[in-house]
Amino acid sequence: MGRSSTREEGTRPRKGHDGPQGDRGTSASGSRAAGRGGRGRRQPSAAPEGGEQPAGPGRGARRPAKGGKRRILRWAASVLALLILGTGGAGYLYYRHLNANIKKEDLTLGDKQMADHKANAAGQTPLNILIIGSDARDSKENQKLGGAKETFGGTPLADVQMLLHLSADRSNISVVSMPRDTMLTMPKCTDPDTKKVYQASTKPVQTNESLGRGGPGCTVAAWYELTGITIDHFMMIDFAGVVSMADAVGGVPVCVDANVYSHGLDGKGSGLKLKEGTTPVKGEQALQWLRTRYGFEDNTDLGRAKAQHQYLNSMVRELRKGTKLTDPGKLMDLAEAATNALTVDKGLDTVKKLYDLAEELKKAPTNRITMTTMPNVYGTGYLSGRVFPKPGEAEQLFRMVREDIPLDGKASERKTPVAKDTSAPVGEIAITVRNATGTDTQGPARGRANTVKDQLTEAGFAKAGVDSQDVEPAATTGILFPSADLEGDAQAAAKALGIPVSQVKKSTGVSGIVLAVGADWREDGAYPAKAGKEKTPDSAGALNGADEEACMHVNPGYTW
Repeated sequence: MGRSSTREEGTRPRKGHDGPQGDRGTSASGSRAAGRGGRGRRQPSAAPEGGEQPAGPGRGARRPAKGGKRRILRWAASVLALLILGTGGAGYLYYRHLNANIKKEDLTLGDKQMADHKANAAGQTPLNILIIGSDARDSKENQKLGGAKETFGGTPLADVQMLLHLSADRSNISVVSMPRDTMLTMPKCTDPDTKKVYQASTKPVQTNESLGRGGPGCTVAAWYELTGITIDHFMMIDFAGVVSMADAVGGVPVCVDANVYSHGLDGKGSGLKLKEGTTPVKGEQALQWLRTRYGFEDNTDLGRAKAQHQYLNSMVRELRKGTKLTDPGKLMDLAEAATNALTVDKGLDTVKKLYDLAEELKKAPTNRITMTTMPNVYGTGYLSGRVFPKPGEAEQLFRMVREDIPLDGKASERKTPVAKDTSAPVGEIAITVRNATGTDTQGPARGRANTVKDQLTEAGFAKAGVDSQDVEPAATTGILFPSADLEGDAQAAAKALGIPVSQVKKSTGVSGIVLAVGADWREDGAYPAKAGKEKTPDSAGALNGADEEACMHVNPGYTW
């Protein structure tokens, strides 16, 4: 790529400094604060230093009824503020103009087809959006916002990567951030413009390099390769876009537990300077907050991600109060800035589609938004300073997202309904049993498919059989059915084995009823009753969207 993927603030910093804003983090990102440095508590408000406002969005793709325009635009703005993006609704006359502003790319550049979503019992499917922050220095606007000059015009890096998961029943939102220093295996990607083929990596590669392997579609492919989470859309934004939208939206309160100045003797730092307590930030100061690495927690990307999560939650709360973005002129400025800065997949290539997405996202209340970071561990030796997915716990978080399990530990607001149609006589129900008990560290438990098939036979399911082919491992036992007419039959099998009906799901990936015996049922005997609710790993640093007490811990070396 012709330059270090860590740019000037990795473990191999570039000569010089980070520029006026310093840290090469980028717009809103994520990565956990992993408990390092402790959590500060909010102090009394301090006088604003350097301004008071931040980033967000709005949108509107159709002419609202008289008197409803501001309400619609405000809603759209508050919802997509969560994405640190936003296309700002400017009304019907701007529709085609704004559509032309939006840049479009292929959703995925990998050669592995993403699996279809598994619908819940009500036929609903979740929605997954990958938010990418690019550190591109390809414009005068971006170059003015900092960074070493030798990076200008270079290959951009995906320094911010956040997966937003909207639950199938639209009751909650989960956000998972991946630290930009994460090392992973890159999939094969093909640049859609040059047709250049980037072969799959044989050694771990830093995740932010994915953007340089053909575009954002390769970042999507890398996420799918690692997590197995089907991604429906992506949105990418650069520095200038964050600043312009932050100016248009207004101030977002952020909190530090001590005076902070992100500027070291070696020149490293974002330039952020705030007094202890709460200060509203906007514009370049909001970008400084989002990019600050040196000065928060342990001076790593993990602390920066924690600050980004706090900023995002605070911004959503502010916008949902209904006090921001009521001026149509400001909304039009925001719309122009946002659509010029935004790159999306071709499934989100119009303001109307973005508006419809906003309508879906706004259904989840603020207190059901959960920000997390991929559990991780530091590398050693020459990979010191880089991070890797934490064995067991990272996969647990990914699995909860794949299976649409809320990360806040609360039950879904929608009860899983039992099929209205009656099942066929159990002796006539054909069901195939698969051994999916393998894990990352263990092979499949021997004989599990045959054993469970025998249990079904004893329960009267005379047509139960075994699929002896290699199957994809599953953490949780589940029963899949292809069409509504077989739902009652699938639920009958679940009832016979004591499997919760919530684990019976419709899937286009099967042609008949399939029971996948998962890693939670490796031992003989009845299906084990679950002990308590699924729990998000503590190492994910979960932060609730309604938490107004969150306050960043300042590193003692960066106080004033």
